[in-house]
Amino acid sequence: MGLSLGTVGSAATAIALGLAVYAVVVGALGAVRRDARLQTSARFTALAVFLAATTAIVVMQAALLTDDFSVKYVAEHSRIDSPTWVKVVTMWAALEGSVLLWAWLLTGYTAVLALTTANHALRPWALVVMQVVQVFFLGVVAIVANPFIVLANPPLDGPGANPLLQNHWMMAVHPVLMYLGFVGLTVPFAFAMAALITRRPGTEWMQLTRRWTLAGWGFLTIGKIAGGWWSYEVLGWGGYWAWDPVENVSLMPWLTATAFIHSVQVQERRRMLKSWNLLLIVLTFSLTILGTFLTRSGVVSSVHAFGDGPVGPVFLGFFVFVALGSLGLVAWRWDQVRDRAELDAAVSREGAFLLVNVLFLALTFMVLIGTLFPLVVEAVNGARVTVGAPFFDVVSLPMWMLVLFLMGIGPLLPWRRADHQTLARNLTWMTGGAALAAATGLAFGLREVYPLLTIGLAGWNLVSIGLLLAGAVVPRARLTGRGLGATTWRYAFEQRRKVGSMIVHFGVVVIALGITGSSGYRTDVQLRLPYGERVAFAEYELQAVAPFSERGPGRLSVGVEVAVFEGGRQVDVLRPHINAFGTSSMTVPTAAVRYRPGHDLYLSVAGAVDPSADGVIIRVIRSPLVTWIWIGAVILAFGTVWTLVPARARSVPAIVDAGQRANA
Repeated sequence: MGLSLGTVGSAATAIALGLAVYAVVVGALGAVRRDARLQTSARFTALAVFLAATTAIVVMQAALLTDDFSVKYVAEHSRIDSPTWVKVVTMWAALEGSVLLWAWLLTGYTAVLALTTANHALRPWALVVMQVVQVFFLGVVAIVANPFIVLANPPLDGPGANPLLQNHWMMAVHPVLMYLGFVGLTVPFAFAMAALITRRPGTEWMQLTRRWTLAGWGFLTIGKIAGGWWSYEVLGWGGYWAWDPVENVSLMPWLTATAFIHSVQVQERRRMLKSWNLLLIVLTFSLTILGTFLTRSGVVSSVHAFGDGPVGPVFLGFFVFVALGSLGLVAWRWDQVRDRAELDAAVSREGAFLLVNVLFLALTFMVLIGTLFPLVVEAVNGARVTVGAPFFDVVSLPMWMLVLFLMGIGPLLPWRRADHQTLARNLTWMTGGAALAAATGLAFGLREVYPLLTIGLAGWNLVSIGLLLAGAVVPRARLTGRGLGATTWRYAFEQRRKVGSMIVHFGVVVIALGITGSSGYRTDVQLRLPYGERVAFAEYELQAVAPFSERGPGRLSVGVEVAVFEGGRQVDVLRPHINAFGTSSMTVPTAAVRYRPGHDLYLSVAGAVDPSADGVIIRVIRSPLVTWIWIGAVILAFGTVWTLVPARARSVPAIVDAGQRANA
């Protein structure tokens, strides 16, 4: 009798764990003794760990795709008649599989780091830190939450994955992007710890990890927006962000990572904020572990959480270990990390970046307090309290306005001290752009303060981007004799980091406008649509044509066809429906959306679809500009990728580069 898949998977995770422990011990000895042979052994062991973890991943996918219900995880979370893509994503649909995916991605990052990073004094210790984190996650998979447990009496079929996770293909994308982001941020943390251990807390570790940090931040950013789109399409409420506890715990490391990306520029340029940047990356990594604890311990209730499980105390212990260990290391090396340069003037680029950092940390603290406060109250006196969207909106909106303001003016300020004449000229242009944008909003009927502020600040930022680009391109065009178009194209390839940041900021502006329109000016009603009759809604008329019932692989869909008329002409047919999966009693409403640049028309079934009834109740939402959130995400992703690609060698005369340093 051959080995079962569960046995092979358990063996693969155990081997990966053993190899990771070996890599930590050998890597640390090699780093302490400066023994190249031991260091090389640790590096190549990182590849072996990845191969062993990959074997575990392949085995789990094989068990899911072949319906091997002798594997406990498959028996509890899969089903024979599930579509193939659902079986694939089931691997990360529950607690044990999600930790397995996290561990595998971590081994992949470590292997790439070990094989591609140039020989540097920081590399041995950075790999040791990465492999310590590997030991923890692989230990959780192998010991605490093993997905490969073999059942003596396997069932004939399983219940299938959570219906919410089967209802949209985005579940094949959103979690993987989030994990790539979280795991990617382990790399700068590892190099920061290596810099402290080796007494080299300068700019080297940031330069070595700049692309790793941007890649991790980019994955996390797009992953969060993809999660918002999943929520918009699947949950039937027409929204994409609800200040849900799990949304909050993934937002916090994004906020601190964003602050870190901005403040490292100050350290690179002015040799300031060394301790600040180290604390930011420690906080970022610690928050990823804290968030993992909260979502996998049953502490918080959410559609995104994994429910109660055995890993909660383990993750809490690892969070304490990481936080105390890394902060203790910072304190131990405080003489090396203490700043000796001072801020020359508040009105400078470093001053703006520092204020942005303070705002992001204030937002992080606000989200942390709002998320943990109900848990603290319940632990103290057993009372259940909630901190909802009104609290978060009231506290965060003023800070987001300040962030948008500084996002526009900060890049235009020079380092050290602003030139008053240049500053006044730029402010005049930007204020004019803000006033024109706000006046446009007023002309379209906007009267509320925050929407008008957002639109005004969008104009402020667009003019800022234009001034940055013109200040770089126009002098080059004059000196080289090329046209503005050709010079801009060349500049975009030669200065990818600068142009990429402009594109990212433009994407943020687009997203901000989408959030403003969709959150502040949407119309949300429930309508009873009699079959065959037109019912007016906004500029549309809606007519319920007929109910339908469709059975697909592992799914039963019941819904209604709704004809959409505009100006008396039929422009679309939407099919909102309710899905039921397998034997689960849980049903999932699936909205039908008519995407348009100006607004979305969003229909969701609000009651039972009874073929014998003479009508149906539909939730109808008109959501202005929401599509621009997803467009802005694409722009932001493109800007991040553009920044990550190495720039071409510079070929413009040195005098031009020197003339642009003030705007670098």
